[in-house]
Amino acid sequence: MTTSISDMYGEESKLEGLLAKFDEATEILAAAADYAKPLKVRRVLDTARRVILQEGGCAALEERAEKFERAGVFLGSDWAVPQTLVSSLTTRAFASPDDETVVIEALSELRLLAVVMGRYVHSQVTIHQARRFLTRVLAVNLSLLFTSPSEAERETQGRLALVPRAVLRHLADRIGYENVIGNLIEEIWRILYQRPIQVDHIKRMVTQISICQANPDIDLGTSGQGSERLVSSLYGPTQASREDPGLEVYRQRLESMDTNTLQNEATGFARAMRDTGLVSPYHPVLVRFLLDKGDHLLSEAFGLSTTGRDCLLCYQQLVYALIEEAVHPSTAQAVYGLSLMLERGILFQPPVAPALWRQIGLPLSDWSEARLRFVFGDEATPRSRLLEGVLCMLGLPLGVGQGNNPTCQSARALSMWAYNDPDYLLQMVTWAARDDEIIMHFEGQPISSRESYAGVAKELPVDLDPVSLLVVPHLDRIYTEMGRRCADREGDPHRWINPEFHGWWTGRGFRINVDVATGVLQDLEAFIRHFYACYHPFYNGNQPLIHPQPAGIVVTDSAARFVGWHAITLMRVALDAQNVMRVYFYNPNDDSGQDWGDGVVVSTTGNGERFGEASLPFEQFASRLYIFHFDPLEGGEVAKVSRDELDRVIGLIHRSWGADRIPDLGLQAEAEGNGIHSGEIGE
Repeated sequence: MTTSISDMYGEESKLEGLLAKFDEATEILAAAADYAKPLKVRRVLDTARRVILQEGGCAALEERAEKFERAGVFLGSDWAVPQTLVSSLTTRAFASPDDETVVIEALSELRLLAVVMGRYVHSQVTIHQARRFLTRVLAVNLSLLFTSPSEAERETQGRLALVPRAVLRHLADRIGYENVIGNLIEEIWRILYQRPIQVDHIKRMVTQISICQANPDIDLGTSGQGSERLVSSLYGPTQASREDPGLEVYRQRLESMDTNTLQNEATGFARAMRDTGLVSPYHPVLVRFLLDKGDHLLSEAFGLSTTGRDCLLCYQQLVYALIEEAVHPSTAQAVYGLSLMLERGILFQPPVAPALWRQIGLPLSDWSEARLRFVFGDEATPRSRLLEGVLCMLGLPLGVGQGNNPTCQSARALSMWAYNDPDYLLQMVTWAARDDEIIMHFEGQPISSRESYAGVAKELPVDLDPVSLLVVPHLDRIYTEMGRRCADREGDPHRWINPEFHGWWTGRGFRINVDVATGVLQDLEAFIRHFYACYHPFYNGNQPLIHPQPAGIVVTDSAARFVGWHAITLMRVALDAQNVMRVYFYNPNDDSGQDWGDGVVVSTTGNGERFGEASLPFEQFASRLYIFHFDPLEGGEVAKVSRDELDRVIGLIHRSWGADRIPDLGLQAEAEGNGIHSGEIGE
């Protein structure tokens, strides 16, 4: 079908007319007072939707990005703070039946594209940040680029479903598929090095990469290099599964294999799993097949060392029962969780094995079953899904994420218990999943999650692993209730909350470097000296950190500006391979690798980090720390901290989040700097 010249002119004329209306609506919005803008923005968004669906419409809106943002299109919404936007949530926004949500998300992407292309110098987002965000947006929405709207989309969105597709095609054309796929592969590996528990979104990205590779209409150039390991780890990690034959065909092939061939299969699966942290759906098929073939082959399939083999042999019946209940193609990550749990040797702690037996037969409440089915579907039973989550959390205690929720305290607690007190974690899971209630004590008085008010999360979270999905709402309410019970006390409430909430090993000593009422820096030099004396091996008698300790950090953006308060866990302090003293810590954000400005870039790999750890040189970490706990009976050599070290740390603080908190300036901190840190820190 050809397009006539008159049709072409007709389309151009239509676009010009719509752009004139858009410009007029934008000018009216810009002239309106802030309180009146919500009434005026509707016309801008409605016209923008029609412009996007025209040929050349996205490019025209990209050129107008600075103008429509300054007019107030994003005013009062989450999109007004672009540095905190979460790329994974764009899939939900683009699928919304609400046209305003879809269009404002589309305009936000076009605004960031204008930043990338140099059309718009944004005060909050750099070109690098904008490009990284848009690359992720394209990655998580790749399927929309190559498919027409589904029947469900047509039913719920109608022509609105074409808007995100038009915007994403424009983004891909501008940025280039080669750059998108290449950056996407790098991004996937970067996240996988952190070994998160939740990998479904990564598996979807890998699937889209494989689809792109098979599409002859997409020229990836050399960008596909490095993707082979990712794609093969899911769809063909071994000789017998190389061509992705399907689960039933693969199961039949296993029947005809001799011992040597089975061992090769087991070794291939284990190697791919340990290399990527991803588990192929074929792997559980092999593991279940090997249950009656002997422990040696099963050990090979898990990739176990001597410690793991000893656990498997000593607790064979329990391991077999866990496999029967939790390991299925739809719960494939349970293989990795079980493997790492065996490697940790925690089954040799007397309470853990009986607690896992209880977990296998645990009756779930109706509410727990409904929540698990709502989030994860019916492909696996709720009990199997929860048990998969338990195994992954026990195997990857530093892989717990808070999702897009302000629940860093609860995520940190789950991680800490999985790492340091696994039987207590299992008790919490039992109470939450079976009884729909958790009871904790605060200074001798019981607190029931059922009787407590709402927590810091305004809605029930859904973007969490199975354990967090059930337990976090209870912990969130209890944590908030603890805050209420000491709200009238002088100072920061975490002095009393953290030891009661996290565990007995939390130090009862407490230091904070800001005044809670005003947010102004206080006793900064004494705070830094004390932190060095408690945690730096050169000043504390080379005493390693025995138990993980909760701490509070100040998150800053890449321009070193204050973003918010955040809960993390101090894991250890040690010299790296370059003889730099580093603090290794756990961050419950789903991605620990962040640029905090002024040269403070958090590392997640390459500097001695274990899976799930983030790290910074000691001085840099101290510059973003504002709360820590310590044992008051262990002093440390405070006086030996050098003046130069102190000045370097203080300089980093004064050039970043402390710039407007210096007491000499007599300035008050922003209102959000006060009280309990409850906000989620974005990307």
